[in-house]
Amino acid sequence: MTKMTLGAHPFLLGFDQLERLVERTAKTGNDGYPPYNIEQASENRYRITLALAGFHEDDLSITVEDRQLVIRGRQRDETDGRIFLHRGIATRQFQRSFVLADGVDVSGATMENGLLHVDLKRDVPEPVVQTIQITPSRDPQKKERAK
Repeated sequence: MTKMTLGAHPFLLGFDQLERLVERTAKTGNDGYPPYNIEQASENRYRITLALAGFHEDDLSITVEDRQLVIRGRQRDETDGRIFLHRGIATRQFQRSFVLADGVDVSGATMENGLLHVDLKRDVPEPVVQTIQITPSRDPQKKERAK
């Protein structure tokens, strides 16, 4: 028995890009760091908030690569001469990815009290109604049958 992929189903013509997005999302490492929230601010606005205690704006990079929002962080080691009895604040590098739907764009990012806020907006296109004309058949046998 062969396994049918999502894009091979006859009712899902043209959804091969969706299958690639699902595969890419499944491959993304999800170790839980840094923790994040995703909230819907309004009907077409969203906000991703990452808890980044100890990170500075210069330690972070935010890019959109092939409809994928990628947030990377690399903290500088500033332990010069300090001795920690307990170190519970993570200072490791990270990469967190989010797949963006078509029409969703990053509108801005702010850092506030150890929280990185990435704002997203979705542009809603005008609905398009297209009427398809049916052209008459040019088959001569069909004309004879009609007589």
